[in-house]
Amino acid sequence: MITKDLYERKELRQLVRDFTHKEIVPHLDQWERDGEVPRELHKKAAELDLLGIGFEHGDLIDSVVLTEEIIQSGGSSGLMAALFTLGIAIPHIWQSGNEDLKERFARPAIRGEKIGSLAVTEPGAGSDVANIRTKAVRDGDFYVVSGEKTFITSGCRADFVTTAVRTGEPGYKGISLLVIEDGFTRRKLDKMGWHCSDTAELHFDDVRVPAKNLVGEENQGFAQIMRQFQVERITMAVEAYATAQRALDLTVNWTRNRETFGRPLIRNQVVSHRLAGMAQRIDLARTYVREVAARVNRGEDCVTEVCFAKNAAVEACSEVVDAAVQLHGGMGYMRESEVERHYRDARILGIGGGASEVMTELAARRLGFA
Repeated sequence: MITKDLYERKELRQLVRDFTHKEIVPHLDQWERDGEVPRELHKKAAELDLLGIGFEHGDLIDSVVLTEEIIQSGGSSGLMAALFTLGIAIPHIWQSGNEDLKERFARPAIRGEKIGSLAVTEPGAGSDVANIRTKAVRDGDFYVVSGEKTFITSGCRADFVTTAVRTGEPGYKGISLLVIEDGFTRRKLDKMGWHCSDTAELHFDDVRVPAKNLVGEENQGFAQIMRQFQVERITMAVEAYATAQRALDLTVNWTRNRETFGRPLIRNQVVSHRLAGMAQRIDLARTYVREVAARVNRGEDCVTEVCFAKNAAVEACSEVVDAAVQLHGGMGYMRESEVERHYRDARILGIGGGASEVMTELAARRLGFA
């Protein structure tokens, strides 16, 4: 399914909405308790070509549509992280043009047969990608990898991990990407939110990785990572305003049906005005993020605008989910309330893909302010 015009994207929205209502919403609470989504869900999504969007067909705008509809139809940003980890695991492989790697890793992930993960963050580096320490030393037809990664999405379930390693000199010039399949240990991490998305700490102790698993050229990994960060950050911005919209929708419904002092809660001016303010923040963020996404999709250089988009959407989401819990009252604090999940899940959006402070610093540098 190649979606290019408005009609096709409308059809995509309906397809994703139906998939979410049928395959996700009835089971999401259980997956939150399980700490992961089943592999079968990946296969069901693949049967509808949803995992291939942005790779075998479709583009970034189609991915925006997909993200909006899953969350606004009752999914969550945590569900997106679990089901669509291939969105950060295989882009570097896909763009490298290496048909062997695409056939062994990318296409099986698109078919829902394998789960991929991306390992960049380290305990001592965080957002400072240029200073990663995990080493990969060439030994004949292999690289010997030693080091550790942390906060790795889908790291427990991953069949392969696209891993940032140091193959050269200190700094950004000495980083490469290797696809590592096995030989390392994993430790599952407990988190505040995104409970249905497993997260792991990975340890590499002289792991031998075939040299043919090198993605692109040696010591060119930093540039590969930076290019993909733009798409990842737009995706997280979409998750933010979509989460906010879902929280608003739930809150409007709650306040219409909840009576206090003999009338619906929404009839109180302080409530209706707060809802209006929430809607305003969401609409402003959504409009800007969509425009920046269109520019990224056209291949324009808009790193500064991507930083603005992510921060603006995250700030809007943070304010809206907080207000949603408040307006739900005591029920908003209960685990059985959907807004409680969105409140927890939203907190990572200002950290993942580059913390808000990092986004601000990067924008300042690009603008010549720092």
